[in-house]
Parts: sequence; C-alpha cells; structure tokens
Amino acid sequence: MDIAQINRVYFIGIGGIGMSALARYFMRQKCVVSGYDRTETEITDALQHEGAQIHFSEDLTQIDTQADLVIYTPAVPPTHAELIYYRDNGFTVLKRSQVLGLITKDKFVIAVAGSHGKTTVSSMIAWILKNSGYDCTAILGGISTNFNSNYVMGFNDVFVVEADEYDRSFLQLSPNIAVITATDSDHLEVYGTQEAIEATFLEFANRIKENGLLISKPRLGVFQKYQRDKRGYDLTDSKADLYAVTYAYEGDRCHVTLNDGYEFYLGYPGVHNIENAIAAISVALHLNIHPDLISRAITAFTGVHRRFELVNGVFGKIPYYDDYAHHPEEIKMFLTSIKQLFPNKKITAVFQPHLFTRTRDLADGFATSLDIADEVILLPIYPAREEPIPGVTANNILDRMKNPHRRILEKADLIKYVSKADIEVFCTIGAGDIDKLVQPIAEILKGR
Repeated sequence: MDIAQINRVYFIGIGGIGMSALARYFMRQKCVVSGYDRTETEITDALQHEGAQIHFSEDLTQIDTQADLVIYTPAVPPTHAELIYYRDNGFTVLKRSQVLGLITKDKFVIAVAGSHGKTTVSSMIAWILKNSGYDCTAILGGISTNFNSNYVMGFNDVFVVEADEYDRSFLQLSPNIAVITATDSDHLEVYGTQEAIEATFLEFANRIKENGLLISKPRLGVFQKYQRDKRGYDLTDSKADLYAVTYAYEGDRCHVTLNDGYEFYLGYPGVHNIENAIAAISVALHLNIHPDLISRAITAFTGVHRRFELVNGVFGKIPYYDDYAHHPEEIKMFLTSIKQLFPNKKITAVFQPHLFTRTRDLADGFATSLDIADEVILLPIYPAREEPIPGVTANNILDRMKNPHRRILEKADLIKYVSKADIEVFCTIGAGDIDKLVQPIAEILKGR
C-alpha cells in the first residue's frame, strides 16, 4: 500500500493514545479522518476540534463507506460490528502497528521500546530534536506537555516513534536507532513466559537497519547476544557508555554530571527520569547534536501528561501527583521517587489495577511495590479489553501486601474518603479510567 495515495481514513478505537496520534498524522496529510470510540474523552474532544468526525456507538449508518484505509486497535473485539462490516466488504483493514510500519518504512526511524519508560524517553528525544533545530516527526504514546500533543509534525524524514511490545506490534518497525529501556515481565497473556518476552525484544533489536544502533542498559543480559553496534546507558552502572557520576537536587531541579563530563539540569522529578534523560541524551549525542543545545532542551523539558504529573501546581498545601504506572517496576520507581521528594511526609497512594491477566500474573510484584507507600487504597480492576477471570480481583494484591494501612474502595467511596482523611501527600496510579477522578480529587484537595 502507498500511504501517500490515501485520502480517507476510518479509525475503530480512534480515542486510544496510539490511534489518536495516527489520526493526527493523517489529518496533517490533509486526509478525511473519521472514526468510532466507545467513550468521549479529552482526546476525542480534541480530535473533533481538529477536524475528525467521531461517533460513540457501533452504528453502521455513521461509518465512512468511502474509506481508503480502515485502522483498528487490538483492544477492539473481533465481534465489533463495524470491524466485521469492513472486513466482509473488501476494505483495506490494518492494525495500528501495521500502519505505523508503512508510514515509517522509508524514513530515518528512532524507535523507543521497553516494558516501561518508553513514552517519557521518546518524548524527551522528540523535544531535544525539535528544540535544537534538528527536527523530527513524532508519534508518541502519551501527551507531551511541551507539545501539548502526542503527535509532532516535522519537515524532514526523521521519525521518533514509540515501539509497543503488546501483541508483538513493534516487529512491524525497522528502526535506524532503537532504544530499549526494559524487558520486564508483562503481557504474559500474549507471550506466556519471560523467555519469550526477551526473545521477542531481541528479535526487535535484530530488525535495526544495517549500520544502525541499539541503545540499552548493560544489565539487560538478553542483548549480550546482539552482535552489531550498540551503546549502553544507565543511571549509575559504570559498565555503561553513558551514566551519571553525580546527581543532586537543587530546589525543584536536579543537577546531573555524566561520566564524559557532560552536565545538565532536569526539572522533571524522579530518579528514573534522570535515567530516561540519559537514554535520550545518548540518542542526541549519536546524532551529533551540540551538547549545549541538548542541555538547553533537557532543562526545558516539562514532562508527559500522567507521568509523574504534579496535578495541583508547585507544592500545594497537599501535593498531588498522578502517574500512568501499571507495572510493578514502574510503581516501585514512582513511589521511591515520591519518598525521596517527601522523606518526612505520609504518602497515600491509590492504585487501579489494569487487566485481570496482569493482576493475576504480577500480584506479588504489585504488592511489594505498593508497600513502599504509607497508605494504599486499591480500586477494583479495570478490565480494558478483557473479560473477568474467576477468582481474580484487587484482593489478589491486597492479600499479599504487608502494609497494615491498606483497603479496597469503590470510586465513589474514594471521593468521600479524600474529603475527610488525614492526607499529607496524595498519589493516583494506574492506566485505566482512574484519570477521570483526577480533577474531582484535585478540587477536593484544593478546598482543603
């Protein structure tokens, strides 16, 4: 398929973060864009404002019967009426990952993969490239606060993309530079075993184009088998090519010195974000961007929506942070960083588990990570694309926790609790629909 010849595109699941970025890409190519999503969100509102036609019920009378291309997300069930119609009537129907592969096929691609950290690292890379004048087009897995979007239009052939391992989607890409941040156990409903996960990440690395570069951490042993050009990055591991020899907080930003003498300030909190910045800097240095331009961009980087996001301004009376973390390692890094910011405060964390399979497979890890907080509130599991699994509930996590200050609440009861409880620092965590509670909670905390 020649993507350049596409004039009309229809999306099934247009409100998803990856899908909406592609919708924006096609709108910037002057295509007619329309689609379906299950619920109205800030993203669908923004897409409609930008020119997309969207409806919110499975309704064959509202679909585009002239579409040149139909794109769907794996989150959409195969029984979806619109998906069945397009398949049965000879339309070109492709997964989001297949389309991303076609768009970037002949481009210079910087792809960021990993079980966590990929959205922040790809956003940092895109910001450095745009801010320095190097330029790029970026298709991101989150809303960059610098760009206020998950899509950035560029004017050269350089693409920065988030490479998603779910459903082996990233095997549609053939990058020039690949950053792999982590290969932790996740999506075991797809892969089955940790060994299969690591083998697939290695397969992705082997898709790097000739004379390309792999950037990853030395401790990811699976890439010891990778025989082509690679560079290592890490927070403090001296086995890496680039790592921090010192880092210290100065007010609301961190001063970092790397082993090659390079220095920068990072105003985006969290020790894990220092490591993310080192990954992004590794890419920029490989592209021969001047260190002064890199430093200026990193200092001005403000983050990603729902990634260590300070909801209520700079240290309100009750600091409130919101994070998309939905894997035990992500939660561990987030809560550890919160503890470092507020060592003498009580940390109250609310977590909404995402997916029955993930809760079943990683319950021990979730319990250990959540125990870092002083008080933990669990919401019921957000099912997303899954049907319930008998015996799998938030209690699977609760029963494994050691923290005595833990409980399960429904969303409505959480709002009541926040209005009365003794709270010093508050956090919401999760990838489901917990984000819909952020503003109501923020208003309550502001009032207190």
